[in-house]
Amino acid sequence: MSTRAIVWCPRCGFEETFDSLSAAREWIDDHERETGHDPSWEIGGMAHGVERAGAAAGVCGIPGSDDDLDAE
Repeated sequence: MSTRAIVWCPRCGFEETFDSLSAAREWIDDHERETGHDPSWEIGGMAHGVERAGAAAGVCGIPGSDDDLDAE
C-alpha cells in the first residue's frame, strides 16, 4: 500500500508516514491532546474514485465540470 499521509510536528521534530488516513488523524489527535502541539499533515493520495469525484465536483462544488459521473 502506498503512503497515504505524512505527519510532522515542528515543535518536537516528529515525522512519520502512515498508510491509513484514520491512523494519521488518530495520531494527530492524541499528540495534540497529550502535548498541546499543533502537528501538520499532508495527504499523499486518495483512492481513484475519491479523486475523480472531487474533480467532477469542481472547486467547492461549483458546477461546470467536464467530468460527468452520472454519464457512465
